[in-house]
Formats: sequence, structure tokens, C-alpha cells
Amino acid sequence: MRIGVKGLNKKTGIMKSVVFFWIMRLAVAVILVQTLYFKFTASEESVYIFSALGIEPYGRIGTGIAELITVILILIPRTSLFGAIMGCGVMVGAIFAHLFVLGIEVKNDGGTLFILALITFLCCVTLVFKDRTKVMNLLN
Repeated sequence: MRIGVKGLNKKTGIMKSVVFFWIMRLAVAVILVQTLYFKFTASEESVYIFSALGIEPYGRIGTGIAELITVILILIPRTSLFGAIMGCGVMVGAIFAHLFVLGIEVKNDGGTLFILALITFLCCVTLVFKDRTKVMNLLN
């Protein structure tokens, strides 16, 4: 069986799309897993952040658990939409905490945590947008 140029281009486009969305999922997972270490080991910066928010230690541990669940859900193709929605929620909380309580820069990090939260949020929003028809079906 011969595949025409149009068929080959369509297959290549689909593969690029699949790879792109897996990169988005992996970016979210890597960022969140990396921050889990600091939350669960009660690093000085994490304790400072959650103390400033007035929710140390339960908020730190609870947020860590929510992020861990997000990572698990986002890496399983069947549940990645739910992981992305959950990731959006967690990151909105992080972004608002930076904007209204902590400031962009926390303990001279140069805004790294804020930028990572924005990247994670944008990746999650992109993943939710990709499956927007599933979201609409869930709402109906």
C-alpha cells in the first residue's frame, strides 16, 4: 500500500501534535515534582512561603499532595485533562499568592518560582484547551 504525500504530511502533523502535548505534560510534571521535594522536606524557602501565607505546615503539605496528584493524573493519557484542570487551579493559587502576598521575587530567587508557576499554568491551560470539547461534554 502506498502512502501519498498528503497522507504522509497528515501523519507527520499528528505525530508532531502528539509530541508537543507530551512535552507540555512532561514540563508540568518535571516542574511540580521538583518543587515537591522542597515542600515535603520542609526546606527553608517553602516554610517561609507558607508561613507568610499563614498556612504552614498544613498548606505546604496539602499543596504538595495536590501537586503530586496533578502529576500522576497529567501523565496518564486518560486522566490528563483532569490533571491539567487541577494544575490550573493549583497554579492560580500560586500566582495569586505571588501577586498579592509574597511578591514576584521570594527570598532573592529572581522571580524563578513565579516564572515556573506561570509556565506550569500556561502548559495546563494549553492542555485543557486541547481537550475543550471533552470539557464541554463534561459540563453538559
